[in-house]
Amino acid sequence: MDTQHEAWLALVVEHALEPSLPICDPHHHLWDRPNDRYLVEQLEQDLGSGHNVVQTVFVECRSKYRTGGPEEMRPVGETEFVERITAPNAGGRAGTARVAAGIVGHADLTLGSAVTAVLEAHVEAGKGRFRGIRHSSAWDAGDDPIIYKIAPQGLLLDSKFREGFACLEKLGLSFDAWLYHPQLTELADLARAFPNVPIVLNHIGSPIVIGPYAAKRQEALDDWKRGMTEVASCPNVALKLGSFGRRATGIDWRKRARPPTSTELAESIAPLCHFCIDAFGADRCMFESNFPVDKVSYSYSVLWNAFKRVAQGYSPDERAALFQKNAARIYRLATDDA
Repeated sequence: MDTQHEAWLALVVEHALEPSLPICDPHHHLWDRPNDRYLVEQLEQDLGSGHNVVQTVFVECRSKYRTGGPEEMRPVGETEFVERITAPNAGGRAGTARVAAGIVGHADLTLGSAVTAVLEAHVEAGKGRFRGIRHSSAWDAGDDPIIYKIAPQGLLLDSKFREGFACLEKLGLSFDAWLYHPQLTELADLARAFPNVPIVLNHIGSPIVIGPYAAKRQEALDDWKRGMTEVASCPNVALKLGSFGRRATGIDWRKRARPPTSTELAESIAPLCHFCIDAFGADRCMFESNFPVDKVSYSYSVLWNAFKRVAQGYSPDERAALFQKNAARIYRLATDDA
């Protein structure tokens, strides 16, 4: 994150609302890329914004793979790296978050049953913190460069992929799903085929309202709602509420002279969040930061203030679930009240 962008984010500074409310941030990344570093030091700066973040979950981001050895084993390097750099923080010191209390890595499920060895290597590398894998299936027919195509079409329906997916249940691991809204029915089909595998749908199902969908924004949102309703009918699927900083949602906050306030952000995202919580129930949803990806659009403090504003109408038990308890339960994290 360059100094110019940091200066832009600093134009809107907010104190944390409800600073004692426990939060588990179930979706952030750590990476060290050319001219782009977001490691424990940078994460802790964001965690120190005043919110009571007690735990976090790291999610794979194709960083620090092994550079040698079998190709299929190279993603294990990311788990090894994250476990090593977060080990001093994972236990939690007084007043600090348990960073990467859960680790979600990547494995190529199209290996079929042979992926078992990769999964077992992740579990060993995670030293008790490895929880599952994310094999992103995001694909779309549109040609907008913002819409990533990181998987072949129909990946979730592929027989070899499903052979590998079955190995997750045998090892007690969960699956994080990242895809776009036209693919939601494929995820529902997968969830029904494997009802005993916990699935966590990332980024509210990633509705797209840009590119070929821009001229039919409401139609795209209606399709997203239908797909989300079908996925919500699968009791083994939980949902992450976040990634509202993506330009694919139709708002490019970065083009503004100032970043959004939490009030502005909450007004923008509330309809989507409320629909999702109504569909899945407050016991299957969790707020996520998706940092540092979403840091291009707003600060950590503003984001969690916006979530707290969105959740104002829910009961204390529902709010506790949305902000911390659901993530801890679904990712099998140890808590102080366990």
